[in-house]
Amino acid sequence: MEHRHEIAPAEGKLGVLVVGLGAVGTTLIGGVHLIRKGIAKPIGSVTQMGTIRLGKRTDNRTPQIKDFVPLAKLDDLVFGGWDIFEDTAYEAAKHAAVLSNEHIDAVKTELQALRPMKAVFDQNYVRRLNGPNVKSGATKYDLAMQLVDDIKTFKEKNGCSRIVVLWAASTETFIRVGDIHRDLKTFEAAMKSNHADVAPSMLYCWAALQAGVPFINGAPNLSADVPCLYQLAKERKIPVCGKDFKTGQTLMKTILAPGLKARMLGLSGWFSTNILGNRDGEVLDDPGSFKTKEESKLSVLDTILRPDQFPDLYGDYTHLVRINYYPPRGDNKEGWDNIDIFGWLGYPMQIKVNFLCRDSILAAPVALDLVLFNDLAQRAGMGGIQEWLSFFFKSPMHLEGLYPEHDLFIQQIKMKNTLRYLMGETLITHLGVEYYDYFEDR
Repeated sequence: MEHRHEIAPAEGKLGVLVVGLGAVGTTLIGGVHLIRKGIAKPIGSVTQMGTIRLGKRTDNRTPQIKDFVPLAKLDDLVFGGWDIFEDTAYEAAKHAAVLSNEHIDAVKTELQALRPMKAVFDQNYVRRLNGPNVKSGATKYDLAMQLVDDIKTFKEKNGCSRIVVLWAASTETFIRVGDIHRDLKTFEAAMKSNHADVAPSMLYCWAALQAGVPFINGAPNLSADVPCLYQLAKERKIPVCGKDFKTGQTLMKTILAPGLKARMLGLSGWFSTNILGNRDGEVLDDPGSFKTKEESKLSVLDTILRPDQFPDLYGDYTHLVRINYYPPRGDNKEGWDNIDIFGWLGYPMQIKVNFLCRDSILAAPVALDLVLFNDLAQRAGMGGIQEWLSFFFKSPMHLEGLYPEHDLFIQQIKMKNTLRYLMGETLITHLGVEYYDYFEDR
């Protein structure tokens, strides 16, 4: 069957520029090097371990995704990035203490070779952090242009044919979409006047789009999802996606909530609390940054449960989220959920979830998949918001006036059908009635 999209081949090196070489960034980079050496396996990665069914179940066609669509190979990835600290990726990985010393030392040479570029940073947006490795410039526009130069220089220096920019840095303080974000001319004027509602993550997104490369927002910041930037991405046919990697507690919500709704079980309340001791936990100890994260976490349930459609079941539930910075826990986050539900005749029941997860271990394969899929989208000419990648985000980007899809299983169907569509394969509806006609007629 002919391809519906002309997809340019994944030839040459793919540069991956990571904003923030902290726990997630070094776990991603170190992990890819470990996998290349055959020391570890890419567990958790949809692109590397996932399969996709093609045609009917009776056709027995289930290739691995990486063999079905023309993705970049892990051996072709070249890493770089920005950080407010001068540590090499090796020193940063040691400090993050996510990977074991044995694993870190196995890729010591590769990690030591990665020294971060100076970052665009403003402590007004991340109050609990500060570092010396930062750019200086008269205006935010000047700083963004320095990022454009960084991207172009990295591409030339490393002989890359393509680049993807990935935000894996801290959560910024809460910002709402305003008038300055509506059109590009007004936004760029705001950059030049150092407007407070132009956050550093927006500068990275703008710079990526100016350089013609995809931008992935792995934090809940308001960056790519302001109207002027996603319109620019659409016009230039550059992929953008976000926001906030879907890892621990929210992943559980997008698994459990669709199940409750599918069985028409009611919800009285959902209380979620977390303890986290890494740099992300320290940042989220600030009320402004927590507000940004809270908005991302709270947005999930309403769009899955649709209380407007099912008022008897979900019209009056309480949803609370708490995050507590607890340094002894490090990157090993623990999330507790108390879920009060009710069933037949309104009788109450409870579900308790205690998820002892490793935040960056869950985030790293998500980041890898997003890098590879966005590169694929770029080569397929799919510009603008990549809603088919909602599967990987807590708060998926979407057009204004369109509610986001949060149901993990619908998101997975959408993602795989997009891959089938790109490759000219039949989309799968899971209707299945044709099998019964086939077997009954034999």
